[in-house]
Amino acid sequence: MHGTLSILPLSVSGLGFSAGGKRLLHGLDFELAAGNRTLIMGPNGAGKSLTLRLCHGLLQPTEGRIDWRGGLPDADKRHAMVFQRPVLLRRTALDNLTHALALAGLPRGEREGRARQALSRFGLDALADRPARVLSGGEQQRLAIARAWARNPQVLFLDEPTSALDPAATKSIETMVAACHAEGMKIVMTTHDLGQARRLADEVLFLHHGRLLEQTPAEEFFHKPRTPEARAFIRGELLW
Repeated sequence: MHGTLSILPLSVSGLGFSAGGKRLLHGLDFELAAGNRTLIMGPNGAGKSLTLRLCHGLLQPTEGRIDWRGGLPDADKRHAMVFQRPVLLRRTALDNLTHALALAGLPRGEREGRARQALSRFGLDALADRPARVLSGGEQQRLAIARAWARNPQVLFLDEPTSALDPAATKSIETMVAACHAEGMKIVMTTHDLGQARRLADEVLFLHHGRLLEQTPAEEFFHKPRTPEARAFIRGELLW
């Protein structure tokens, strides 16, 4: 659906965001490269979801810059986002996918085939004609990831995609995320679950109070964190 020119790396410099007279993010600087899986971690209120929404373009920063490689004009069409609670239309599962593909500009004659391919890719064929909003929470989240996959993004943002799910559904989602990564998609995901981060992360961005304290290879983050806040977080201590 897109050209092969990569939109990565994503360079973030001096990123800040304020709302309601309160500064929520403070001068974040980081670069996200192709290939590895980046998990954004930190306690509640650290700014994880906000950072993801800014990178995806759902919000505009109040300071700083977010630059996709080369400033490609259609970069926004090459990344997709899955939310903590899926946003689904009052239509069938299949229609949810074809609608997303229409918005992405896929020709009408190709939409249903691509949508069914996405459902089949993740074992969701049986859900095609069922109303999306009556599906279980796990099924809805799997559908949301299949919908994102159907758009063939280079970067997939996921905001706490398993936070409300049971262990079986969580494992299904993690399997889907691993499959997307294996196909070459850049994974950028927030989680508060240390076990999940250990299973999925190649690198960790650790946020606290709207500041980036670490961008570290996962192995190093979990075994030799650089900051006292990260060490406390890994020990399961409450951070204020």
